[in-house]
Amino acid sequence: MGKKVLVVDDSATVRQQVRLALAPSGYDIVEAFDGEDGLSKAREHDDIAIAICDVNMPRMDGIEMIKRMRADGLAVPIVMLTTEGQPALIKQAKEAGAKGWIVKPFNAQLLVKAVDKLAR
Repeated sequence: MGKKVLVVDDSATVRQQVRLALAPSGYDIVEAFDGEDGLSKAREHDDIAIAICDVNMPRMDGIEMIKRMRADGLAVPIVMLTTEGQPALIKQAKEAGAKGWIVKPFNAQLLVKAVDKLAR
């Protein structure tokens, strides 16, 4: 069984693209459709190696999800995967605890490399 990756994005297409990029490398994917669902899944699965999270989502955005995960003591590495590229937003995410930032559309090989590095 591979390492678990939590993929949090309100786009089913993006979740599928991440799954297609990571599954061949042996990762098991847990999908969540927004920050609230992502937080719930992170609490439910204590064996998540890394989370990949969008910033802009309904109900709870990605940065708020990171803050809530950290408040819960969940030290899972988190990479933001988003269309956003503003330095202020990147700084806010890193201050909340994000370990990386990848802009969509993403390069599948770079995503796999980032996940391999952080999911050790």
